[in-house]
Amino acid sequence: MARYEFKLPDIGEGIAEAEIVAWHVKVGDSVGEDQQLADMMTDKATVEMESPVAGTVLEVAGEVGDMIAIGSVLVVIETEGAAAAAAEAVEEPIADGMAEVPAALDEVVPTTDVQAGERRTTGERRVEDVPVEPDRREGEWRAAPAPAPSEKSVQASPAVRARARDLGIDLGGVKYGGDRVRHADLDAYLLYSGAAPAKGSGPRRQDEEIKVVGLRRKIAENMQEAKRRIPHFTLVEEYDVTALEATRSMMNADRGDNPKLTMLPFLIAALCKTLPQYPQLNARYDDEANVIHRSGGVHMGMATQTDNGLSVAVIRNAEGRDLWDLAAEIKRLADVTRAGKAAREALSGRWAASPRLR
Repeated sequence: MARYEFKLPDIGEGIAEAEIVAWHVKVGDSVGEDQQLADMMTDKATVEMESPVAGTVLEVAGEVGDMIAIGSVLVVIETEGAAAAAAEAVEEPIADGMAEVPAALDEVVPTTDVQAGERRTTGERRVEDVPVEPDRREGEWRAAPAPAPSEKSVQASPAVRARARDLGIDLGGVKYGGDRVRHADLDAYLLYSGAAPAKGSGPRRQDEEIKVVGLRRKIAENMQEAKRRIPHFTLVEEYDVTALEATRSMMNADRGDNPKLTMLPFLIAALCKTLPQYPQLNARYDDEANVIHRSGGVHMGMATQTDNGLSVAVIRNAEGRDLWDLAAEIKRLADVTRAGKAAREALSGRWAASPRLR
């Protein structure tokens, strides 16, 4: 038997380290040749690491979220001596063009929507209509104490009772006029009681710490950096776009093979016409060199919601594109970004100073 050290290869030009976003093996597991070991994330891409040899995992480099330097040992595998020698001879760095995979997210687990007086599971019909509350020690459901007689005797519609349950209000303590408690009575109760929930309305949630890794960590870092380096402002104006909507409808009716026009291409075109008059808006400040860089082109950041979080793809040189070209590029970038196949250059560059559209 031999000890084979699988070192993290160079997975991109200028990359010095990568983050562990998922382990697919653990110490003691048997692995086959080309079996996936881990997902490693650089600034822009998540890359699968595969074992060049078969054997048993002896050591792993760290936990999810740890940064591993390029060239350092990622996994130690016990294997046959001949196989290890062959792997050493053929091991090569991973090419920049390796396919990207979605960054690992927090595991999604089914949730149960529980309110006093009913139990429902998301996406399913009502199961039972008895008071329940979670037993956090056993992970099961048990019946809650029966409502107080005073609450039982109060007349109220099902909608009012459901709202009171959601707010943790004991209907027996609500003053009302007429024959029953109404929503206005609940509003008055909240106003004068300070919206304090009734005692015993439910167990307090436990404090928890969630480690931010992978793409979510990169999004958080970029947002913090943008907030620190780029002045933020909000401008609110109202415009009559009746004529614009009529033009858009007319163009869509005769678009042929072109993608359907939304309002976004029109907004980008308007910004491209306006920014040359206000070049300070299409600029970035280099605080190290104490220099302001004004961009001649408009490289528009387009925020796209994906399963892995919010990603910003870049529409290069938007000022040189017509409406149909902008619409086609918007659709192309949105599709590849949601599929996790956006090229590195589509997600990076000196675009941060240009406006971002959502």
